[in-house]
Amino acid sequence: MPGTAELPVCDIDVFSPAALEDPEELHRVLRGAGPVVYLSRYDVRALARHEEVHAALADWQHFESGSGVGLANFRHEEPWRPPSVLLEADPPRHDAPRRVLRDILAPSALRVLRAAWQRAAEELVEQVLTSGTGKFDAFTELACAFPLKVFPDAVGLGPYGRENLLPYGNVAFNSFGPVNDLVRADAHRVAELSAWVNAQCAREALTDDGFGARIWAAADRGDLTRAQAPLVVRSLLTAGVDTTVHGLAACLYAFATHPEQWQRLRERPELARVAFDEAVRWQSPVQTFFRTATTDVTIAGALVPEGTKILMFLGAANRDPDRWDDPDRFDLTRDPSGHVGFGMGIHQCVGQHVARLEAETLLTALAARVEHIELTATPRRHLNNTLRSWASLPVRVHRTR
Repeated sequence: MPGTAELPVCDIDVFSPAALEDPEELHRVLRGAGPVVYLSRYDVRALARHEEVHAALADWQHFESGSGVGLANFRHEEPWRPPSVLLEADPPRHDAPRRVLRDILAPSALRVLRAAWQRAAEELVEQVLTSGTGKFDAFTELACAFPLKVFPDAVGLGPYGRENLLPYGNVAFNSFGPVNDLVRADAHRVAELSAWVNAQCAREALTDDGFGARIWAAADRGDLTRAQAPLVVRSLLTAGVDTTVHGLAACLYAFATHPEQWQRLRERPELARVAFDEAVRWQSPVQTFFRTATTDVTIAGALVPEGTKILMFLGAANRDPDRWDDPDRFDLTRDPSGHVGFGMGIHQCVGQHVARLEAETLLTALAARVEHIELTATPRRHLNNTLRSWASLPVRVHRTR
């Protein structure tokens, strides 16, 4: 392969169950090997240091998303679904959908949701705390339950079939990796899940007062085409649920394993947003994304030929000791801004303000009612080629008196 002779080579399967279950050691190996590493198993370049990952994410002109943000190269392979007009597109195709969603999901536009989401969070926390012995699965009963209630409501989905959202997201994020056992395990459900999600993106399936209706209204105004509108709704349903669910789970796991930080949040509940961003940095629910070189380009002195796939390790960048002091520690005194857990540049997550509002309302409701959170067993991971996912998070909580 041209341009690989001078690069450090790593032959580890970065999508193996062991690497996905516990990626920190792999990340240390990749960061230590150099700014650009050749992954021989997949014939791609890897970036694991914060400086190079941040720069590549921000440079869409040289590192495009339009050829796919997974291992598959859309220049040569047919994607399994119509590409996302946000995640898998570059300017100018990316511009109008991004502009429409940016306005719909702007912090000022979300203020009207705050009171309703705070009530929903308080009701959910009270329900969980009064329905048992204080022991429950925080992943299913909080991290999943809250986003799967408030976010589909905000989009304008009906009440039925929401149990399909996480499995569909699991399929979509798995598809960014190789066709391995994780992908094959869900192959029999792809058509069914895709059909359900696509049906929810139609104008008639959505309420007239949600994000989805506003996307279709943008098509009526000519800000989007009618072909783009359902794809923009689909982007919300694909990327707006799993990442928030696993980000909230990361928060709960962080506080269960760092009790002093939980006390800090209880004393200063205004740190809820900082806590969410620090948890996203610390656990990186989205671990990796690919880009494709649009031309021969040099990264830290290494030539990356045109058409080359580049695998960016967001999780490794977010724990780079050259960027963060004591990076393996979850710490609410840290300023986590600059983490790449939501991406960077024009493809930075357009729904990050929604995720932060969900986290802020849920964590604030918990901090007001819970003195202490502790694990009762080892949490279980759910392996995914892209996401750092969870299967269970068993905890015990102690209520305030």
